[in-house]
Amino acid sequence: MEAIIAFGAALVTLRLSGALAARRRARGAPELAAWSAALLAYAVASAALAWGAAAGWDDHAFRVYYLFGGLLTAPLLGLGSLLLIGRRWAIWPALVYVGLAAGVAVAAPLHGSIGGTSIPEAQAHLDFFPARLAAVVGNTAGTLAVVGVVIATIRRRPLGNGLVLTGVATAAVGTALSGLGAAKTAVFVAIAALLLYAGFTASPRRSP
Repeated sequence: MEAIIAFGAALVTLRLSGALAARRRARGAPELAAWSAALLAYAVASAALAWGAAAGWDDHAFRVYYLFGGLLTAPLLGLGSLLLIGRRWAIWPALVYVGLAAGVAVAAPLHGSIGGTSIPEAQAHLDFFPARLAAVVGNTAGTLAVVGVVIATIRRRPLGNGLVLTGVATAAVGTALSGLGAAKTAVFVAIAALLLYAGFTASPRRSP
């Protein structure tokens, strides 16, 4: 059952990522491309949850989950927020970070045996430097970008920004409660993705 729920969350999130990509093609808004990539990363992380729940966790499933869920989702959300307010300079630092994150996730040594169906804890299998430090830096920068842009544009997009903040908070709670199992984490993934999508696509308030 846990694998089915996690796979369902992956499909929902993948569908929302595709919808944002379609909007990007129609409107040409660069922030939609970054947000679509963030939800795609979230979908891959949820698919890794399904993989671990169905077949048991191994090194490969854990690396996929850590890269897309722990290293990429929040920074890509932050990039989209910066692009929303025209900060295109953020594209190149974000691309450099994505490349470094991919390298860290692939090459970082894993400690201990990874197995079973419970979600592995990063602190039990990864050194702080560079793998966990990269996650701290990326998630902190991405979250600060999201929150900063929300504060700066709250009067123009009150509903959308409120939904985005709620989605980010839901994702954070899901990560914090990952020890409760793949099913509960996947439910938080799906809810967070729905909230984020609704926030990204909400119409801004019209000026009187």
